[in-house]
Amino acid sequence: MLNLEEKRERAVLVGVEHGRQALLSATESLAELERLSDTAGLEVVAKVAQTVRKIHPGTFIGSGKVDEVRELAQTMAANLVIFDDELSPAQQRNLEQGLGLKVIDRTQLILDIFARRASSQAGKLQVELAQLQYLLPRLTRHWQHLSRLGGGVGTRGPGETQLEVDRRRVRERIAALRKRLTHVSRTGDLHRHSRAEVPYPTVALVGYTNSGKSTLMNRLTAAGVLVEDQLFATLDPTVRLLRLPEGGEALLVDTVGFIHKLPHDFVDAFKSTLDEVRNAQVLLHVIDRSDPHAAEQTVVVDRVLAELGAEHTPRITVFNKSDREAATFSRPTPTGPACTVSARTGEGIPELLHEIGRLLMAQQERLHVRIPAARSDLLAFLHRSGRVAEQSLENGAFDVTAYVPPKVAGQVRKALAQDVRPK
Repeated sequence: MLNLEEKRERAVLVGVEHGRQALLSATESLAELERLSDTAGLEVVAKVAQTVRKIHPGTFIGSGKVDEVRELAQTMAANLVIFDDELSPAQQRNLEQGLGLKVIDRTQLILDIFARRASSQAGKLQVELAQLQYLLPRLTRHWQHLSRLGGGVGTRGPGETQLEVDRRRVRERIAALRKRLTHVSRTGDLHRHSRAEVPYPTVALVGYTNSGKSTLMNRLTAAGVLVEDQLFATLDPTVRLLRLPEGGEALLVDTVGFIHKLPHDFVDAFKSTLDEVRNAQVLLHVIDRSDPHAAEQTVVVDRVLAELGAEHTPRITVFNKSDREAATFSRPTPTGPACTVSARTGEGIPELLHEIGRLLMAQQERLHVRIPAARSDLLAFLHRSGRVAEQSLENGAFDVTAYVPPKVAGQVRKALAQDVRPK
């Protein structure tokens, strides 16, 4: 029986520093790529960083560097080369020919991790869609051996036909996946609509991957979400009830983490999952204060939130991992209030819960009503859905002042006017 360690593919990582403005240096980005490789179960045997004036259109790094990487891979007995930037189909084909090894890029690696992590139907469909969208323009490299036959009579046979068949099948599969995702998205919309009928506000956890969102989710709700010291440990969204100390409840949603050089099709493919972020009333932006690149990671998160249309949603910046020594970095400027916590030990959690309650309260309506004593269900509904500030019983009716979501206020007024029970 083979040892699991012997089964791991051995990878050489390649990154470049070039003229474009980058959030991370090539060395720093390669360190993150190494963590991604470890998450994918690979063994990194070497890393190569190169400074270039411009990207080579044919091989990305130029023929001289290709020879150097090939020799290094042979010396280290590597069987895989991973590039830190997205390669064009032609570059990937040329590199595989020049290196004599399988070549993938950062996008393909991330999609492979997603494929391992997805467990829900929506997650699996979204991953497959993103993979096929990535694969479609690269199908020609699988038929490269047939192109050597040359043109003319007798060469327009099985190779060309099979390639077109494969392209058509991939396009048909993409169309079918989009149709199924539309159906799944509608189901998700129905679930969100059902949750809206039970008028809890939604609080969404967002942040860079491995910033501690799932640990914070478990600390706040005892959700039992998987926690690993790996990138993208959580892919599918998790929703749990959050009880606030001042009264009232909310739904807390944990979503997939963001990352530097996010695959191009990521936001589109995972739109239904990320709708939880778009529809939230409050965002908790979790930042790993012990990470020296926290400021750069914050920029990545801000960009994705802007792409989702959630950049103006009320936000609490949560500086996590206070139990670790703070890294020396330019502290990100918080968008809105900020709290420093340790999701692992619980330090700062009461202050965070208070801040969540305060932000949600700012979005609530002050409701003053008289509720007949026979309608104790309405009184319980108010206690469950918001915060009852004042309550007294006079002349067979409860005189109540409460702070509740506007929808709750409307339901209570309608119930009192029509003597019906709220949903």
